[in-house]
Amino acid sequence: MTTVALAQLNLLVGDIAANARQVIDCAARLKGQADIIVFPELTLTGYPPEDLLLRPACDERVAAALRDIAAAARGITLVVGYPAMRDGVRYNVAGLLRDGVVELEYRKMRLPNYSVFDERRYFEPGAHAVVFEQNGVTFGLTVCEDIWFDQPVQRAAAAGAQVLLNLNASPFHQGKVREREAMVGDRARRFGVSVVYVNLVGGQDELVFDGGSFVVDDHGVIKHRAPVFASGETLVSFDGAQPRAGSIAALLGAEEEVYRALVCGTHDYVYKNGFSSVVLGLSGGIDSALTLAIAVDALGAESVEVVSMPSRYTADISNLDALAQARAQDVKHQSISIEPAFDAFLAMLAPTFAGADVDITEENIQARCRGIVLMAISNKRGHMLLTTGNKSEMSVGYATLYGDMAGGFAPLKDVPKTLVYRLARWRNRDGEIIPQRVIDRPPSAELRPDQKDSDSLPDYDLLDAVLALYVEQDKAVDDIVAAGYPRAEVERIARLVDRNEYKRRQAPPGVKITRRAYGRDRRYPIVNGFRLN
Repeated sequence: MTTVALAQLNLLVGDIAANARQVIDCAARLKGQADIIVFPELTLTGYPPEDLLLRPACDERVAAALRDIAAAARGITLVVGYPAMRDGVRYNVAGLLRDGVVELEYRKMRLPNYSVFDERRYFEPGAHAVVFEQNGVTFGLTVCEDIWFDQPVQRAAAAGAQVLLNLNASPFHQGKVREREAMVGDRARRFGVSVVYVNLVGGQDELVFDGGSFVVDDHGVIKHRAPVFASGETLVSFDGAQPRAGSIAALLGAEEEVYRALVCGTHDYVYKNGFSSVVLGLSGGIDSALTLAIAVDALGAESVEVVSMPSRYTADISNLDALAQARAQDVKHQSISIEPAFDAFLAMLAPTFAGADVDITEENIQARCRGIVLMAISNKRGHMLLTTGNKSEMSVGYATLYGDMAGGFAPLKDVPKTLVYRLARWRNRDGEIIPQRVIDRPPSAELRPDQKDSDSLPDYDLLDAVLALYVEQDKAVDDIVAAGYPRAEVERIARLVDRNEYKRRQAPPGVKITRRAYGRDRRYPIVNGFRLN
């Protein structure tokens, strides 16, 4: 019998010494319990290390960490991911460490260079299978993208692999867990190998890694699944090359997996950047309400402060609903009217604006007054400022630069408005945290009398459906119209998306939860004359 440990770690990119310490501590804990411990892709640097890899000091620190880990690899076999310069060429490596040495190195064959991935910028592909024996069983090594293609798996099987150890840094999007398991199960069946799939967990900038490490037998049947969004080690025993049935964590529903990704990403972005608390504006609207719920679940009520900033256009029920949620979630809260600042700006600008009609300018001044208040509290108290805008608004520019877009992190940046409502209802499943009236009321920025989002935007059901096609699938206007959507609205939405790239470039990062998020996942030039029509 062979026992394999799946080490689902939450790592800090660039902190090579601390990441190595996690490996060493894990080996010490599991020595005598596990024969092999498998760690995630690029464990030592964290993922993605980006241009840190171009620093010579990075190579030096990885080499020093490997020496320390190898010294700990006595009486236990470790499979660890790291970057390695070999003969002047950099590879993405899975190293086999045992008996005090780095015994073998597998070089990742398939280097993704799409979506959020840039691996060809840094690495060269490997070409050879690597296998090793442990307790009479032949294990093969692969890294992440390799398992999505036949050739690396086929080569490992041809080299004699009975069990494939696959090291991963596979980021989350909706439905990704099920996609992975279906694909790996197919590879296992077709090539007659059991597969141990170990994934990274935790937030890194816009990305969230969900963990969900698992094991399938050579028929593609799930024998073990680790929990998602939780770090730790789990053990799986093998009889020969066949995994025994182990614990199988339940898969999450659609809303729960997204909500937990948002909580994980917010928690890690705040703490990994050296902050311990946040502040946000609580308006009585749905977006700030959901952001507050996420912040409290991520950081604890004691680490969250909210500020209501009413103006002459703020409805009384907005103030009441904001106060009700602040009290329900037991966060520090206060109300600071922006009227004195708004009046002062209008008075200052009156000579300049003489003869001009009131328009969106005055609305933006209000948003920027609020931004100044929140940034002042952020600076004075050392809080990170969370912005509350969603993907639908960000797509079409329904946001104010240096106003409601001001802040350090945007938890809902990749969450369409219709999903915001579904998440709010899900969060209230066991008791009302977000006031029901906030969910039921028509959304409004409350920057002019009786304002509603529908005054400026298409219905959110239509808007989100068109955005999913135009932004996430790169469909042309004609194709979207052919799918049954009204041409005038489709053309309007496309124009707004194209026109507002400059705004999105100045927005804070946020958690990626869809297949195509703004930021590193969708890279369009700010200045361009191309139109998808």
